[in-house]
Amino acid sequence: MKLLFNQSVDTQKAAIDSTLSTLLTITEKIGHEELQETVRGIKSRINDPYMFVIVGEVKAGKSSFINALLETDKEICKVAPSPMTDTIQQIVYGETETTVEITPHLKRITHPVEILKEVAIVDTPGTNTIVDYHQDITESFIPASDLIVFVFESKNPYRESAWKFFDYIKEEWRKKIIFVLQQKDLMEPDDLRVNIEGVRQHAQSKGIETPIIFAVSAKDELNQKKELSGFIGVRAYINKHITGGKAPYLKLLNNAQASLTINDKIYKGLDLRKLQFDKDNKFREDIVETLSTQDAKTKKQIQLLVENVIAKYDNITNKYEKELDEGFGFTTMIKRSFRSMFKNEKSVKQWLSDIYSDLEKELNTKLKDKVNEGVIDIADNIQDMAKLVDAKLKTSETVLKDSHEIYADIAERRANVLKELQQAFHDFMNKTENFYSEDMNKEGNNVIPNIAAGSSAAVFGIIITAVTNGALLDVTGGILTAVGLAFAGVSLGINKRKVLRQFKEEIDRGRDQIRTEVAEKLDDYTTKIKSKIDSNFFKFDQMLEEESRTIQFLEDKHIEVRQQIDVITNELQNSLNQIA
Repeated sequence: MKLLFNQSVDTQKAAIDSTLSTLLTITEKIGHEELQETVRGIKSRINDPYMFVIVGEVKAGKSSFINALLETDKEICKVAPSPMTDTIQQIVYGETETTVEITPHLKRITHPVEILKEVAIVDTPGTNTIVDYHQDITESFIPASDLIVFVFESKNPYRESAWKFFDYIKEEWRKKIIFVLQQKDLMEPDDLRVNIEGVRQHAQSKGIETPIIFAVSAKDELNQKKELSGFIGVRAYINKHITGGKAPYLKLLNNAQASLTINDKIYKGLDLRKLQFDKDNKFREDIVETLSTQDAKTKKQIQLLVENVIAKYDNITNKYEKELDEGFGFTTMIKRSFRSMFKNEKSVKQWLSDIYSDLEKELNTKLKDKVNEGVIDIADNIQDMAKLVDAKLKTSETVLKDSHEIYADIAERRANVLKELQQAFHDFMNKTENFYSEDMNKEGNNVIPNIAAGSSAAVFGIIITAVTNGALLDVTGGILTAVGLAFAGVSLGINKRKVLRQFKEEIDRGRDQIRTEVAEKLDDYTTKIKSKIDSNFFKFDQMLEEESRTIQFLEDKHIEVRQQIDVITNELQNSLNQIA
């Protein structure tokens, strides 16, 4: 039967250890060092016996209580130690008496006392100690504890530091607690009853419906006044609820409960982390939508600009096509030829050359004017694209603070990414070259050094004008060269239809080229600006991707750990029921 008992305990220990390993992975994932240490502490003590942790203020009688409980004539715990030099003392069973210093602030004492075969006792410094590290070390033992014994001085069980520590234990870890009023031999019975009732009411006000309270006198117990000491009741409680084969299962049950507490604490904070993630996602989607909206608006303006340029182009070329058509009449050509010979008037060739020159001048001048009229709207839209993003960056909502108990680390990392993004975008807005494309024409390159001190609107306007003018010069130059070559070969015997057809073909080709090249250059330019603006969010996007994976991981692991603990808890409870 004992072999089966040991196998059952070992199986449950392995299950708890596996769950704690999963929980440790979670705490490492969220970067919470304190919880990591807590989980490691529970994991490292999984083979320890059931643990009583004795807490209370200095001089409350904790050490005397332990010595009396162990029923030994030896002073295992040093009585009335100095809080400046005292350490935590872990008292466990051993065939011989030993004292080993585990750390400068932790001793392990072994003693051949029967009760220590089933339980271990931890004597802690006072909750009102003046040495800061004492309370930190005490708190590190609480998660691995199985029963908290709160020892009060019978004559004054209301000291603030002890009850503050009670709040930590009750709220953070939901540990099983019993209350002991020590040194009852110093109290009158009526006064003692008043204080017992006071502790009961105080504990109930803090959420313990049925507080378990013992009044004891370690002095009477050590002087063999056992009927007066009150320790009979304490030992009866221990025998009924803890020892007798139950302690190993209760120990594992408490480990499971501590694991569940940590798991739930992580998951509880996850709601706020998910809320921040949702807000950041919506913020990012808003940025993308803003850029897309402004980009679409800009491209509509580009299309309108192109249509206006084309309309002006058609208006000019139609005028010259009409002049050519009228001037190429047979009679008109004969008259022009004779007048050029006898009256010093323009020859046909000179007339055609003038038409070419006038067409070139009017196209270059009036098309540029038309571009300048429309480019302001495009410049404003690109300026708005950047300004709107800049404004939204300053209003991104933060709900996960860097003071968060669990997720301060991610909150701080997020704040740093956002701060870096805001600074990077501020720098981006103030660098003219960010609104310039390397493949722009030479005119644009010449303009760039002169606009650094100008407003962003002027910068955009000049750059876009440079792009458009470059396209127009290329297109009109090609048209006029082709038309000029046709005009250069004109003579009296020229074929009117052939010339007009060739002129018309070049004009149509030029129209298509303007429509295509001007629109494409400006569309490409605005797309590049949009891409440059969006590229500032690279680290922010990386953070969102990582956060998405982490949140999914934490949600999955929370469910996994909870399911494991449910199975373990049920099996442990069944084992305890069999013992009972």
